[in-house]
Amino acid sequence: MKTDFFKYQAQTSPHPLAIEISHAKGSYIYDVTGKKYLDFVAGVSANSLGHNPKKVTEAIKNQLDSYAHVMVYGEFIQKPQVDLCKLLASTLPENLQSVYITNSGTEATEGALKLAKRVTKRAEIIAAKNSYHGNTQGAMSVSGVDKQNAAFRPLIPGNKFITFNCEFCLQQITTKTAAVILETIQGGAGFIEPYNNYLAKVKKRCEEVGALLILDEIQSGIGRTGTFWGFENYNVVPDIIITGKGLGGGMPIGAFIASYKYMNLLKENPKLGHISTFAGHPVIAAAGFATATEILEKDLLSESLRKEKIIRKHLQHKAILEIRGKGLMLAAMVESDELAAKIIFKCLDKGLILFFLLFEGRAMRITPPLTISDDELIEGCNIILKAIEEVG
Repeated sequence: MKTDFFKYQAQTSPHPLAIEISHAKGSYIYDVTGKKYLDFVAGVSANSLGHNPKKVTEAIKNQLDSYAHVMVYGEFIQKPQVDLCKLLASTLPENLQSVYITNSGTEATEGALKLAKRVTKRAEIIAAKNSYHGNTQGAMSVSGVDKQNAAFRPLIPGNKFITFNCEFCLQQITTKTAAVILETIQGGAGFIEPYNNYLAKVKKRCEEVGALLILDEIQSGIGRTGTFWGFENYNVVPDIIITGKGLGGGMPIGAFIASYKYMNLLKENPKLGHISTFAGHPVIAAAGFATATEILEKDLLSESLRKEKIIRKHLQHKAILEIRGKGLMLAAMVESDELAAKIIFKCLDKGLILFFLLFEGRAMRITPPLTISDDELIEGCNIILKAIEEVG
């Protein structure tokens, strides 16, 4: 199968991990030889409840027994969609009550950008340097790493980039600005948190000039950072939220969320201002509802903070310069790209899956399932420490 994988399946990197998967359960992935791998990545923050979680699997099977796709998004009343939208709204302030479910996080970015332009009747979008919001053309246009974008230009014009956490840069937000889009915690740049009340200051500046604040919660949301939404940690309420990844419990999903007043603008002038055939797919929506319900009912929010402390306690080594991030969205930093790669591949040999970040080669991603056990966390930390010693 490996030969066919390289021959027929489009490749996304020169050197994929190329583990031939047999099955996965809980915090472990198994290859066809029977080797098991402790998963410290969770499908890049997507498998919130681990692999093959019972409640999500049951929800998928039950929905399949009723119906799958029946109509484009927003035309028929479908219980899985309504249940998920209502549940998400219940976790949010009153200005964030209208949910548009999408097929992915990058599609949610596209919808949010369109909505901001529709609301403000402005074109300029301001984003952060070293940001990442997805890989479609609009999302790439507000993603601030040129080496990722250069080969695909021209992208959508009218965008500016500021430095994350730079207060002086906020003066670039003006009456020409439709929206500022930021990751609540910068992901690909190295799991960089906002500090000194930065996000609240961005929101204040947006209010002063009539711009909107879009926060990308694709990684930091859905319980991963100790609150259901990452922005709850930072004294700010955005105008539009983007979500995805962990919401689907391993299934493909995204959503952008705003006020009724704003979202209703997509219905007219023009009609069908934002449409999608498979967005809100009932099977996926059922999985999302089961995932979010389980996270809330099992109090996995506080658990992610408690488990963060376990990682920080057990993952101490002179080669680890710092551990960035919050909750179970963490990055262990070492001195060089080469050392990080050596450790990651040595861990893979030892049965632990770590991964890279997009734009920060010195980082080792630690984003395990929220359901991972204490013993599994300690086991993984010990494997990392042994790997460091062996490659050092």
